[in-house]
Amino acid sequence: MTVFLVAAALAVLVVAVGLFLLATANRLDRLHVRMDAGWGALDAALARRAVVARTVAASAPAEALARLDPDAVVAAASTAERAPRADREPAENELTRLLGLLDRAALPGPLADELADAEHRMVIARRVYNDAVRDTLTLRRRRKVRYFKLAGTAPQPEYFEIAEPEPVATPRAHDS
Repeated sequence: MTVFLVAAALAVLVVAVGLFLLATANRLDRLHVRMDAGWGALDAALARRAVVARTVAASAPAEALARLDPDAVVAAASTAERAPRADREPAENELTRLLGLLDRAALPGPLADELADAEHRMVIARRVYNDAVRDTLTLRRRRKVRYFKLAGTAPQPEYFEIAEPEPVATPRAHDS
């Protein structure tokens, strides 16, 4: 009778540990999905900023572009948009640097608003993605995940760090 009770207790323990590991693996999978969705949103926000940057370079008045070459902005936007994920950070930082040279006060109101909105959405998307990466890495660092290889073959998540654009100090009155 004692052997039966020990075997039953052991079976219950194995099932409980298995369910616990299954729940952890499901949580990790959901975090990877969240991270992938965050990257999709960030990629879309970066692409939108590149389109707006090309529009600014093509249609901004000369006084707004006094400190930079419009062709350099177009080239930087195209490079950033086409860069592979591994090379994307430096390309995006270069675009941010060039857009920082822009005299935003000389931009027409709708164009300035569109650029500010694209940059704001990019910053938010980057933060959401990096939060998902942080949460995924936190769970992946736990012993039970490492010992039982619950992450499977999923690649190690990496943060996306780019310089944030300087915020516009004073709101402008727009002619509409």
